[in-house]
Amino acid sequence: MQKLTIIKIGGNVIDNSENLHRFLEDFTALEGPKILIHGGGKIATETSASLGVEAKMVDGRRITDIDTLRVVTMVYAGLINKNIVAQLQAKGTNAIGLTGADGNIIKAKKRPVTEIDYGFVGDLDESSVSVGSLTNLLQAGFVPVLCAITHDGATQLLNTNADTIASAVAVAMSSVYETHLVYCFEKKGVLKDVNDDETVVREIRSADFEPLKADGTVAGGMIPKLHNAFEAINKGVTSVYIGKADELAEIEKGTFGTKLLK
Repeated sequence: MQKLTIIKIGGNVIDNSENLHRFLEDFTALEGPKILIHGGGKIATETSASLGVEAKMVDGRRITDIDTLRVVTMVYAGLINKNIVAQLQAKGTNAIGLTGADGNIIKAKKRPVTEIDYGFVGDLDESSVSVGSLTNLLQAGFVPVLCAITHDGATQLLNTNADTIASAVAVAMSSVYETHLVYCFEKKGVLKDVNDDETVVREIRSADFEPLKADGTVAGGMIPKLHNAFEAINKGVTSVYIGKADELAEIEKGTFGTKLLK
């Protein structure tokens, strides 16, 4: 199978133009087929405020009412997505910016209302990602740049967590590619000491996950991130990397962040 690299970048990369420029240089240098997935929470929050739309959060998750959906669609699918595509084109990468609705690439289901109504938030399942559409784009020489906007197939756009999209795309594409998933964020990887960037745990296997939780090495927001990562590995993804965006060039040397294995 041909290798496919899928990279997800967070707001901490997008919010800083210098960090984004450096990351996109490294992304362009990666050989072979690749897909870029992005969120953009901070810019969406700032734009919401400028338009008089209050950002509502519950446990760090955005409540997407109709006004918020309009803002995140404008920001994610418009401002951020097209800025990234334009920069990649300038660097020689033939990028194509997409929502889940384009080419029916990602079809989601509106999250059911339980104790909390998250509004127009989309959840994914094993049939959500169109492998055929993405494969056609890759084979035509395009580099898809996917934002966090999906659709339900019945005209409704939905806001979907970008980490979840990255995992779902990686799992789906593993049926036709040797898929490697990379989460880029502000830390150098999983750290033994969260205050010391030089204490990176270079490899974690699924059998190590529970002991690392028990001794406190993996805690807080890293727990769901690793849980999703191992879910992806168990469903066919070859490996998952977690590390700092400005060190992406190290991935070819095998010294980038933390590598998660079966």
